[in-house]
Amino acid sequence: MDVPPTPQPGPGLTPAPPRPDAALAWLSCLADGTRVRLLRLLEAEELGVSGLCTILQLPQSTVSRHLKALADAGFLISRRRGTTRLYENVHDELDPDQADLWRLTRKQTAGWATLAQDAARLAAYRAVHAASGGDDFFAGLAGTWDATREAVYGARLSTAPLAMLLPADARVADFGCGTGSLLAALAPFAAEVHGLDASPEMLAAAGARLDGTAGVSLHRCDLAATPLADASVDAAFCVLVLSYLAEPAAAVAEMARVAKPGGVVAITDLAAHDRDDFRRAMGQTSNGFAEEALAGLLIDAGLTGVRATLLPPDPGATGPALRLARGLKPAA
Repeated sequence: MDVPPTPQPGPGLTPAPPRPDAALAWLSCLADGTRVRLLRLLEAEELGVSGLCTILQLPQSTVSRHLKALADAGFLISRRRGTTRLYENVHDELDPDQADLWRLTRKQTAGWATLAQDAARLAAYRAVHAASGGDDFFAGLAGTWDATREAVYGARLSTAPLAMLLPADARVADFGCGTGSLLAALAPFAAEVHGLDASPEMLAAAGARLDGTAGVSLHRCDLAATPLADASVDAAFCVLVLSYLAEPAAAVAEMARVAKPGGVVAITDLAAHDRDDFRRAMGQTSNGFAEEALAGLLIDAGLTGVRATLLPPDPGATGPALRLARGLKPAA
């Protein structure tokens, strides 16, 4: 049987010659987590070094070094706008093989918790730096308005109005009250405020802060077994506590127990992250909660109307982003 001749590639089918040096340079560039984070951020929009430092929570020297490496490898371009140099991920203009490597890297890091934290900080950064639509007076103050308001009117300006959502006869409980900052904010607007904590030192600090404040009671107890009666509070709060507990579900179940029918159970805690150094430094037992996990704690406690959302982080905050969740005690 005759064997057909091996077809020879035509002019348009000539395979590209191997480029080991280029491939190794691309692989080396993408083998660094900070560079992957930069590329993901710069896919969304152009950003300058200052903004990237804020979002990544890294010093300028580190960010600048990684930007140079990415630019030298052809992953980024930059342009001047006034005194600022803006960087952009040119993924749709890359060499085809280089683009394939980036797509693979992007796919394999899609579930990385750090990228979700970066996305939250990017959203907060956008909000702060959105173009002002106000008049000239406010346009001139936009960059310093928050600090100006706080200096003139005090730090409680933004949070105190929220307390007016409580009825005047409200009874509230703060699970893990710590030094009593939330209790102090709520006490003027509620009939009873209960602070619950396992630490005698924290309760002593709360007592000193709230000395003489009417309607405040402090209780040293296990947050899974408090002295409060069934269905005794209109709202139960838990702020940055669950990440310290070995069994957070037990505390959430206790919050649900003491809430009245129709009462609110509200939780603020860390969004899921992978900063083990942060967890160890803060003495926490977990690396925060994904949205489904935090909502699941409320659902498992028998609450309804559960919703959870990511809290846009303050631009100057150095810790992980936070997540809010709330549920309602079903009516009897």
